[in-house]
Amino acid sequence: MDVQSIKVACSSCNLRELCLPMGLNPDEMDKLDHVISSRRRIKRGTALFNTGDKFTSLFAVRSGFFKTCVTTADGRDQVTGFQMTGEIIGLDGIVSDHHSCDAIALEDAEVCVMPFDQVEELSREFTTLQHHVHKIMSREIVRDHSVMLLLGSMRAEERLAAFLLNLVQRLHARGFSQSELILRMTREEIGSYLGMKLETVSRTFSKFVEDGIIEVKQRYVRIKSTEGLKQIVNPPASR
Repeated sequence: MDVQSIKVACSSCNLRELCLPMGLNPDEMDKLDHVISSRRRIKRGTALFNTGDKFTSLFAVRSGFFKTCVTTADGRDQVTGFQMTGEIIGLDGIVSDHHSCDAIALEDAEVCVMPFDQVEELSREFTTLQHHVHKIMSREIVRDHSVMLLLGSMRAEERLAAFLLNLVQRLHARGFSQSELILRMTREEIGSYLGMKLETVSRTFSKFVEDGIIEVKQRYVRIKSTEGLKQIVNPPASR
């Protein structure tokens, strides 16, 4: 058996509520199982796809963590997002039939392959799937807007606090702790995403530790005061 292509059944997957619509009947679920029929394993540090690759499929992250990034005109890598279990990667390729970013595994990962032409065909057949695909696209637009707000109007402390709150909220939706997390990305990658220099990221982490808001041991982070992070992002109005 080819280890890069393993039979998968969405109907029995414990992540289906995260990446697939609710309310599909058994017949619709069976059709979807036939479309999303293989997985790919991606080793840490390798690409799921690169800028310029032909777009053929969307990918549902079954395990592991990814970053998406683009190369700037001066040759730097700019991180544009982090994707985790239950999220969809590859929407960037729809507009031009070619991918406009790189998707790199931050740890050993596994994805379910969703051939887009077949997903499109099925979504025309049952509207529940079509609505779900639209929701995924809309979520990406909202996330882009949130990042623009983050970079355009927030101070360094606000950016990092918002990032940590968002990350732990997304992890909690997948059954993980509300207060503890392992950062799969480096400080440098966080800085690239948030528009901050590495030294600023490190200094801001240190300040949060000094203020008793978080505890940090290398990549392990424990949030000691969620309220403290929230107040940094949305400070109480002064009377």
